[in-house]
Amino acid sequence: MLHREIEISNSDDVIDVRDVIAKIEEMEEREGGAEDHEMCIELRRLRSLMEDLKGYGGDEQWRGDWYPLQLIHDSYFETHAQELAEDCGMIERDAKWPYTCIDWKQAARELRGDYSSVEFEGVTYWYR
Repeated sequence: MLHREIEISNSDDVIDVRDVIAKIEEMEEREGGAEDHEMCIELRRLRSLMEDLKGYGGDEQWRGDWYPLQLIHDSYFETHAQELAEDCGMIERDAKWPYTCIDWKQAARELRGDYSSVEFEGVTYWYR
């Protein structure tokens, strides 16, 4: 079976929780062998993230609990709000006016009210 290398970092704009799950399961398969110290640290930090998300619901089921699909980096949330508005057809991607007049900081602040936050290695991520 071919494994693609999955890297998960607190500098990622968006973290797909399914990637976190895949990485944990991949490391657990190798656990117990000649595991290195770095792998143990990474496994611990990813398990901790999943533990912090556990019990808050979402669309991904894993080990008897539900988790959100995506975690959005705090610094990327304004871009996320803009992309969400485009994806939902609220605005057209090619539109000039009034698109260029939208206060995306304010739009992101209001959208954030529908989200919860989690800290991942000192960085805030948003999810729903």
